[in-house]
Amino acid sequence: MKKKAIIILISILIIDLIIKYFVVNNFMLYESKTIINNFFRITYVQNNGAAFSILAGNRFFFITIAITSIIMIYYLFIKGKVLNNLEVAVYSLLIGGIICNLLDRIIYGYVIDYFDFNIFGYNFPVFNFGDICITIATFMLIIIIYKGESHERI
Repeated sequence: MKKKAIIILISILIIDLIIKYFVVNNFMLYESKTIINNFFRITYVQNNGAAFSILAGNRFFFITIAITSIIMIYYLFIKGKVLNNLEVAVYSLLIGGIICNLLDRIIYGYVIDYFDFNIFGYNFPVFNFGDICITIATFMLIIIIYKGESHERI
């Protein structure tokens, strides 16, 4: 089980680092390139806040929240439990996404964002691969909780 989680975590980190390396080395800050007209662009943004740049400039607060979240997820939901494959994937996605953004905050002081969508005329805030992992994991956890799945033995 640990091996699967480590493979997922490392994969998430590698994908995130590759995308960020590409964006930082091929885009100027705030430069945007259209991928799908009126829908999807790659836009290089440095976000020093949370979603929607909420609480911008509170780097150490976000670092503390991220580290605390990882520790709490581990001790409350993972340690000492037998997790099924879905739970391993979900917790790995969640922790991987958190680590991606945490590393940015520690190394750069901000999070590198690049996915820029315009959905039905609404220009959605720019986000990154780590954010996608966190969002998918959160929705999957909600579904798992809603369906009442317990820690099945696999």
